[in-house]
Amino acid sequence: MLLLGIDIGTSSVKVSVVDAETQQCLAAISYPETEREILTRQPGWAEQQPLQWWQDAKQAILLAHATQRYNPQEIGAIGIAYQMHGLVLIDEQHHVLRDAIIWCDSRAVPYGEQAFQAIGAEQCLTHLLNSPGNFTAAKLAWVKEHEPEVYQRIHQVLLPGDFLALQLTGEATTSISALSEGIFWDFAENELSEDVFRFFGFERELIPPVRAVFADHGHLREVIAEELGLRAGIPVTYKAGDQPNNALSLNVLRPGEVAATAGTSGVIYAVTDELFVDAQSRVNAFAHVNHAPELPRLGVLLCINGAGSMNRWVKQTVGHELSYPEVNQRAASVPAGSEGLLCLPFGNGVERMLANEPVGAHFLNLDLNVHTPAHLLRAVQEGVAFAFRYGLDIMRENGLHPTVVKAGKTNMFLSELFAQVFVNVTGLAVELYQTDGSVGAALGAGIGAGQYATPDDAFRHMQRLQLLEPNAEAAAYEQTYQRWKTALLSYLHPTPEPAPSQA
Repeated sequence: MLLLGIDIGTSSVKVSVVDAETQQCLAAISYPETEREILTRQPGWAEQQPLQWWQDAKQAILLAHATQRYNPQEIGAIGIAYQMHGLVLIDEQHHVLRDAIIWCDSRAVPYGEQAFQAIGAEQCLTHLLNSPGNFTAAKLAWVKEHEPEVYQRIHQVLLPGDFLALQLTGEATTSISALSEGIFWDFAENELSEDVFRFFGFERELIPPVRAVFADHGHLREVIAEELGLRAGIPVTYKAGDQPNNALSLNVLRPGEVAATAGTSGVIYAVTDELFVDAQSRVNAFAHVNHAPELPRLGVLLCINGAGSMNRWVKQTVGHELSYPEVNQRAASVPAGSEGLLCLPFGNGVERMLANEPVGAHFLNLDLNVHTPAHLLRAVQEGVAFAFRYGLDIMRENGLHPTVVKAGKTNMFLSELFAQVFVNVTGLAVELYQTDGSVGAALGAGIGAGQYATPDDAFRHMQRLQLLEPNAEAAAYEQTYQRWKTALLSYLHPTPEPAPSQA
């Protein structure tokens, strides 16, 4: 049997077709080739069109078929991964009511903070494991206040993956994992959060039926099957947010195991069997793909909004004529430390790990007689690695001490420079594997369809490509990191201006 995996990213939609027996990827397509736009109608806002995701997914599937590397009629299950925390609203006819408010949108922060104060810090942190912040529930509260005519027409509230499954099957479902990432789920009571729904005045009927991550989430409609050259009735057997799914794709399922990714955002994702809480909610715990109330599996997620987004910006700004491999080559031509140039890569919305402070992106110590575009390219990759270190230290403060991280050799980890700087500045060894989110979604579909006796069986052919360990530059990078951290703290805690003297 063949498995189809669909990954709704911020920049593009990627699909992969995987042979369930050999676990080999037979075809992989990203669409569009250029990065999809984020709609920013006001500062701090970030939206995308759900129907554009659907059109991109269909186009990617058809392009995968066009490779002629497999028989589409042999595809027997579909899995979906998706950008987390997005808000998709539909009416009773399943029509989209407004553009999706996506993960890096900052407008709902005040609503989440009000809920945190009203519900109480202890109640939130022990029941929800996180502050509501600018997660999906707070975004819905913003719509309720600012767009009441839209709110009144809402039939169901969906995450991006729920929406894609709805287009495929005509059926809306969700999961505990999805609800936990939206801050709708009470872990202590193992049910929808009475506190959140009461405070915001939400109706429970807005939430679709809850099913397991690995479960039947509907079957491919005949009209869609005909359009996509697939068999009608194929089940959607897996749905998960991109970071839990990335961990699955790396077989990171057990307590103590850690996954990382550096796509549009940068993430470290550590699995634990304890109800993890950071008192300041700078890193957040969500239900992992294999979580169950009787066998807790939580993913502690450190997210850096400004990772690949910052790398994309600097490429477009000073290296628009270069490919990403050429960007990496130019960056590697500059000495470690970028000859004093520092980058704070926080220009893609407020950062949870910085207590939702709008730090923004900055280049510091720019010397017009020394620094070239290549210095900017390297400083960005170093700055993203430094941001990972800053967040990792927060995880360490809370008792998580990973020693080895697994990552797919994709996105920024395709840069040998970035990968080695990441290792040197964090002190963590990194194992690189040939996998990505769409392959993980395909294998998740196989698990959900019962193709494997255990989840581990889905990865029995997975082989490590590379092991990176700290090298001789690690000590020098520690000094550079401390200068970078001092610069960051000056933005987080600026020295107040002296009061004007009295005449």
